[in-house]
Amino acid sequence: MVPMKLITRWFLLACALLLVAYLYPGVTVQSFGAALIAAFVIGVFNTLVRPLLVLLTLPITLLTLGLFLFVINAVMFYWAASLLDGFGVRSFGAALLGSLIYSVCGLVIDLALERLFSSASARRA
Repeated sequence: MVPMKLITRWFLLACALLLVAYLYPGVTVQSFGAALIAAFVIGVFNTLVRPLLVLLTLPITLLTLGLFLFVINAVMFYWAASLLDGFGVRSFGAALLGSLIYSVCGLVIDLALERLFSSASARRA
């Protein structure tokens, strides 16, 4: 059940990247394949690099009452765009707004998948 949830989440986050590009002209995604790769790279960055950045910037994050975490999310988004062909971000401000929209989409996706997969496992039991 876990691999299916992970693949579904990856697919939906790629769709969310396409939605971000559609809603905000500062972010561009050339194809669904590019969106899949970008969603994967952003996920890897958020899993491996983001915790280290959060730890290193803890004092400024505390001083800004957590608002600096938005900057860290934007950096992950911007770095992914700078590494990949087919996924672009016009500026750091565009990365900030794009990552905010992407994060909201990710939150909605996570809530929906949690309900979907928890109800499916409850029916099996």
